[in-house]
Amino acid sequence: MREVIQQYSIQIQGPAAVNYDILACGQVRGDGTWEGWIEFHPDAGDGPVLRTGRETSQPDKGALAYWASGLERVYFEGAFARAT
Repeated sequence: MREVIQQYSIQIQGPAAVNYDILACGQVRGDGTWEGWIEFHPDAGDGPVLRTGRETSQPDKGALAYWASGLERVYFEGAFARAT
């Protein structure tokens, strides 16, 4: 089941000047490791949520949270391009 690992205070602006809230999400896999991805939610609620494919695999939830804590705007810009 999907869990929100971190929500960021910055936004990404997409086409038509739509601003997107950014979340790092993840879920545990069958072998106990965690996979993580980035979601972009339109802040006005208009339009679909955009999601990358798997961005990382980590040995546990704590490691996934640590990965998510180090991401910066330039990473989100690339992730947004991958999600669209």
